Formats: sequence, C-alpha cells, structure tokens
Amino acid sequence: MSLRQRLARLASSLQEPQKVARFQQLCGVEALPSDSAAAPADRREDDEEAEAQLTRDSRRRGRQPGPPGGPQPPGSDLNQCPAKLGGGGAPNGVRNGLAAELGPAPPRRAGALRRNSLTGEEGQLAQVNNWPLYYLFTFGTELGNELFYVTFFPFWIWNLDPLVGRKLVVIWVMVMYLGQCTKDIIRWPRPASPPVVKLEVFYNSEYSMPSTHAMSGTAIPISMVLLTYGRWQYPLIYGLILILCWCSLVCLSRIYMGMHSILDIIAGFLYTILILAVFYPFVDVIDNFNQTHKYAPLIIIGLHLALGIFSFTLDTWSTSRGDTAEILGSGAGIACGSHAIYNMGIVLDPSPPITVTLFGKAILRILIGMTFVLIIRVIMKKITIPLACKISNIPYDDVRKARQHMEVELPYRYLTYGMVGFSITFVVPCIFSFIGLS
Repeated sequence: MSLRQRLARLASSLQEPQKVARFQQLCGVEALPSDSAAAPADRREDDEEAEAQLTRDSRRRGRQPGPPGGPQPPGSDLNQCPAKLGGGGAPNGVRNGLAAELGPAPPRRAGALRRNSLTGEEGQLAQVNNWPLYYLFTFGTELGNELFYVTFFPFWIWNLDPLVGRKLVVIWVMVMYLGQCTKDIIRWPRPASPPVVKLEVFYNSEYSMPSTHAMSGTAIPISMVLLTYGRWQYPLIYGLILILCWCSLVCLSRIYMGMHSILDIIAGFLYTILILAVFYPFVDVIDNFNQTHKYAPLIIIGLHLALGIFSFTLDTWSTSRGDTAEILGSGAGIACGSHAIYNMGIVLDPSPPITVTLFGKAILRILIGMTFVLIIRVIMKKITIPLACKISNIPYDDVRKARQHMEVELPYRYLTYGMVGFSITFVVPCIFSFIGLS
C-alpha cells in the first residue's frame, strides 16, 4: 500500500462519527434511550397497551376494574400517583399500575446550549454522567464564540496592551476569514447524528472542515505568546503551558459537543500553523499601515467589504455567511478606530505596574466600555436590518428569513460590528480620556 493510500485511509478513519461518539461516551455523554424521547402519541399507545394488560391480569385473578369515577381496585393505574411530566414515571416507582424496577436516581439530562440561529433547531436531550467535564468543555467551546471575543479583545485594548490587542485582532480576522471560506469550498458535513450526540446545534447548519473553533483556539494563544514574549517579562514555559491548555480545551470541546470529527480538529490546527507561518511576519507592517497611512480607512473598508461579498458567493446561505461579515466588520472597525485615535494623539498607557488603583480603573473601564459597546450594538441592529430590508424590497415580517438574503445580512453584520469595533478603539478610549480613566 502506497503512502498516499495510507494517508487516505487514516483521514477516513479520523473522520468517522463513531470515534466522536466513543469520545463522548468516554466523557459520560450518551443519547437518551428512545423510549424516554418518544413522542406523546407513542407514550399514549404504550399506556393503553399497559392498561389493557392490567385489565386482562385483573380478570384472571377474578377482579374487575371499578366503574369510572368510583373506587378502583388496588392494581388499577388510576390509584397510582400521577406520573411525572415527560414520562419520567410515578414518584412511587409505579407507572400505569405496573411495578417499576427501583434503583439509583437516573443521570441528569442536558439540552443543546443554544438553538440553531438559522433553522431554530433546539437539538436533542442527552444523558450526562460527568457534569464537571460538561461545564469544562462548555467553557472551552465558549472561547470560540461571540461573547468571548466581544469581551476579550476590548479587555486587551483598554487594560493590558493596545498594541498587542490590535495585532491579535489582525491575526484573528485573517485566520477566521480563511477558515470560514475554506469550509464553504470543501463543504464537508458535520458528524452524523446518530451515533453522535449533538450537544450544540447553533452552528449545525455550517460545514465542518476545518474547525474554526480549533483555528481560533490555536491562533489566539500562540499569537499572545509570540507578541508578548520579550515585550513582557515572564518565563517561556508559562506561555507554552497556556498554549497547550487553551488549544487542547477548545479542540476537545468541539469533539465533546459533537460538532466536529477528529480530522476537522487536526486540519484546523495545522491550517492555523500554516497561516501564522506565512502571515505573522507581516502583522507589524499591517498594524503600522492601519495607523499611519493617509488613505488607510478607505482601503480598509473597501478591502473588508470586497472580501465579505466574495465569501457570500461561495455557497448557499448558512450561518457562516453572517459570521464572516461580523468578523470582517469588526476587523475593519477596529482598524479604522486605531487610525483615528492615533491621529488624535490619544494613547492608553500600555502595561503599567499593577496596583489596587489600576485594578479598580480596569473594572470601571470594562463596565463603562462594555455598556457603551452593547448600546451601540443594539441601536445599530435596530437601524440596519429594517433599513436593509426596505432598500432591497425584502419583507421584514420574518427577520430570520430576511437575514438569509445577502442584501440584508451583509450590511447588518458589517455595519453593526464595524461600529462596535470602531467604538472599541476610538469612541470608548475618547470617553476614558475625557473622564480620566485613560
């Protein structure tokens, strides 16, 4: 067998959903038995069959069920405690008059973290036997979601080191854009369910290869260490431990959630290493251009908008379209904001010594800054979606369907998150400077 055939066989093996399901079972996640997830009609049929069986048994013993509404014989299901909602059985261990096998309390159930933003799919219930792992991997998967990004990057820019924060954003936009576009070119589906248990379905309508969570979870910690080692004073081993823990947590969480195969994760990791090897040497040049070039804002806005339009033509609609526009809009807004703040001469102090006063100011910056950013996001969403629908003559009755049109989703995401990014690097720092928090 040639090397090419061996690699193809290995890739096919790593893509099998059975391996994902096996990892989930190892971590204590199992699909609920079919009877516990049965439809109400099926449960009614089972109840009627059990009641008929009970009637036959009572007749054999010479007992007849009592009239409706009157006293019932001891074996009748009408004498039993009401069953719990959801078919969980009666509190006394008897369901429909039939003795149930007593035992330890059943494991708790978990539903999907979020509904699918495109289809409204809520996912399936799952039996979770190891809740510490569930919460650990839930945290890991959140390290690649919007809530994390919208707090992580502002924290760096406002409180730690604006230069490192801006460069992290440049790398993040580059990695995520290429990852999203590659998904729509390769077009591999998510792992099949069953056997995989889908604990998260928010991104289920997107393609699978490569994992952009794995790409983000690889790019951010590696870039943090590359950008801060030598600029900050700390042992390199600490940075390597951070990379290992962060990357492993995010990557394993995507397998645990049932959203990616092992091959998707490995491909995302290696793809990120390749992107960093090629583009990292140009990060300083890009950041300097964004701040100092006379026509930087026009070039930034035009380039990011063109990339967004290109990504919308790669495939039919999925949630990745909006995510790509959001990433590009955020990157354009942060770059334009850094250009404006540089030319105004307002600079946040990078990496001052840690004191109680500094810690208090950091908390105030986060509270005030994030409040303002969230207000901007809400206002822009209220304005851009109806306006885009009106300009494009698209019905506004169903917002979810309206956002499946490029003419609505692209301007909504691009303008909204462009303003969010601009606020992070320009408007909010100006407020900090005005009230003495810079």
